[in-house]
Amino acid sequence: MSPVHPPGEAATARAVVDDNGILVHWNEDARRLLGYAPGEAEGRPAAELLVPGSPVPRAEPDGTRWSGTVRLRHHDGGTLPLWLLAHHRPQEHGGAWLVVAPLGDLDRLLEDDRLLRTALTCSPCALAVFDENLRLYACNEAMAGLVGLPRERIRGLRLTEISGRPESEDLEIEAREVLETGRSRDVQTHRRSGGETLSHAWLSRFAPLVDDRGRVCGVCVTAHDFTEQYLARERLQLVNEASVRIGTTLDVTRTAQELADVCVPALADFVSVDLLEPPGDGSGPGPSSVTPPVTLCRAAHQSITPGCPEALIEPGRVGRYPASSPQASSLVAGRTMVATNLATTLAEWLEWDRERGRRARELGVHSTMSVPIQARGGTFGVAVLRRFRRSDPFTADDVLIAEEITARAAVCIDNARRFERERETALALQRSLLPRSLPRTAALEAASRYLPAARAGVGGDWFDVIPLSGMRIAMVVGDVVGHGVQASATMGRLRTAVRTLADIDLAPEELLAHLDDLVIRMSQETEFEGPTGEVGATCLYAVYDPLSRRCTLARAGHPAPVMVPPGQAAQQIELPGGPPLGLGGLPFESTEVDLPEGTVLGLYTDGLIESRERDIDTNHRLLCSTLAGSSAGQGSLDDTCDRVLHTLLPAGGVPDDVALLLARTHGLPSAQVQTWEISPDPALVATVRKQVVGRLEVWRMSEAAFTAELVVSELVTNAIRYGEDPIRLRLIHDATTLICEVSDGSLTAPHLRRARTYDEGGRGLLLVAQLAQRWGSRHTSEGKVIWAELSPVQ
Repeated sequence: MSPVHPPGEAATARAVVDDNGILVHWNEDARRLLGYAPGEAEGRPAAELLVPGSPVPRAEPDGTRWSGTVRLRHHDGGTLPLWLLAHHRPQEHGGAWLVVAPLGDLDRLLEDDRLLRTALTCSPCALAVFDENLRLYACNEAMAGLVGLPRERIRGLRLTEISGRPESEDLEIEAREVLETGRSRDVQTHRRSGGETLSHAWLSRFAPLVDDRGRVCGVCVTAHDFTEQYLARERLQLVNEASVRIGTTLDVTRTAQELADVCVPALADFVSVDLLEPPGDGSGPGPSSVTPPVTLCRAAHQSITPGCPEALIEPGRVGRYPASSPQASSLVAGRTMVATNLATTLAEWLEWDRERGRRARELGVHSTMSVPIQARGGTFGVAVLRRFRRSDPFTADDVLIAEEITARAAVCIDNARRFERERETALALQRSLLPRSLPRTAALEAASRYLPAARAGVGGDWFDVIPLSGMRIAMVVGDVVGHGVQASATMGRLRTAVRTLADIDLAPEELLAHLDDLVIRMSQETEFEGPTGEVGATCLYAVYDPLSRRCTLARAGHPAPVMVPPGQAAQQIELPGGPPLGLGGLPFESTEVDLPEGTVLGLYTDGLIESRERDIDTNHRLLCSTLAGSSAGQGSLDDTCDRVLHTLLPAGGVPDDVALLLARTHGLPSAQVQTWEISPDPALVATVRKQVVGRLEVWRMSEAAFTAELVVSELVTNAIRYGEDPIRLRLIHDATTLICEVSDGSLTAPHLRRARTYDEGGRGLLLVAQLAQRWGSRHTSEGKVIWAELSPVQ
């Protein structure tokens, strides 16, 4: 240590002794005092300057300072009793003691005793006067009490010599600037002075002392204790910080960690947050009372020491706490408990848990505060705050601020658990309403994915694949506005409505029009709930015909689908946007596109392409490139679904629900279809039956000939008797189904009726219904079609 001292140092004898007791610095004033030149003193053990048997003052409790009278040996052999002040200063390679002694010759510098007497008498606070060389000229009793040293002993010392702490160097710089500029300065500090046991907040005011000639001849320093205001400001800032940092997500563990992070180091050196298990039935937030022993799950902890070495339980692990523990005692009492002497107040607990007791003694834990986490009549857990590096114990003000912060965290934890319960309910409802598996048909193969939102809650996204008559198949993807159970329930109603409307073979644009009317009625039913009761949705409906290999699509405010023809690039299908469902009064339009066999269709909701990381156009290009680059025409659709989600969605969860439906189209060979034009002559029915039986023999489906012959006979007879030209019969088959279709130009739909015993007819459709697996009718641009599906093996 080799300090550089400004002018005026001559009033102080200085010596520096390293931790090995060797003198490493000796100034000229020390030579004046004891007669040793710097070359004679430096490098010698400091003990050689002591008179044998002379006692050395003991250091203060913190080990950083000592003072007292010491008998020293003069160079001429005499003995010199001298009051010394020593400060220990840690250095990079060890430490050293700075030893100073005032020479007591400042009386000659006093020019105006009246100024000094007036300053000392009138000052209501701690006051000190420093001369133009920043040596202490005088101080009052209040300042001497703060320093913790006698006034007469520190006179003539500099600020850095009186305090010895690193921050005193900054204060001396402030004092020198006041001396040089003549302008006052205010400095705020929060520290423990030499005469204090606890840290205080001080407002130090440095004011210049000006003589009659206008010359700055010294600096007056006053110290004002504003600890109460400082702590109040710190508490207000901490509460404001807690309101911002706690509850940023609806995640219980994250909220618990935010609580621990806010409290360290502002309130404690180590904080643990342990939570009770929520009721298994989800009936409430938590128990209103607790009985020991208590089983708690560690949710989070935080420490001023990196890595939290103080923690004995890792997050996610369960611990059992007896009645004597701070956790159990606080939960049982339902209020905050503070223990300031662990050896007595928590002796039973630390004896029960020996490892915890050993760790507490090693760290020097001297104060513990346990705060129950409570909100809305329920108890969720307990936060335990410990101090071991900070010397001051928890105060009543600390308890108030800890309770306020914990109360906020409790509300956030309750909200998170309520959200989690609602989310689980909505998710269970959503999964029960979505198709468990997609049907396998000759028209296409399909794969799907559904991902609920990570934070916003389960929404109303849905998808479906619906077999229609004539080997056709419908695909639908929709998105209900909003999240939660209400959105899931609305989705269920719309999905059911779509299936019902699809069964009557409505064209896509007509189906959306009926669905729009339904959404409007649903909104009117929920008007009493206010704006949150309004219902809205988007939808895309597509019908694919494997015979013509054409797809008819219409959408209501929904993203347009993507198609990947075999060997070609992915492209978006251009079709009119249409208004979202629920607006009413606006038409929907459909578009027909040719889909070569093996084309992959991609239907999805907006959650797939809307993200914060990329814009919609970029995500859409990523979707197209992923579908085209994944060998979608030949590879597994399930693998393609996974690849699309992995490419477009963030790893931490999606902000909105995502529904994805991929379908690969197949065409039906012409050899599996047979069509006959039929004249309206009842005598031709027998000929038609023979032709049907012959065709089934060619198809090697003779087992179904008897049933098919009866069904065709009834349907053709009805068309000739009640229908209009043109009349056609069409047979379609695949490996599992034989379809008989009879079309005519009449728009009159048939219906089942119960024939009376004396009626000669009226039993044809009843017979068809009994023989067919499914039957029905659909309207076309030329009239209607009556169809029946039969099993090829009867």
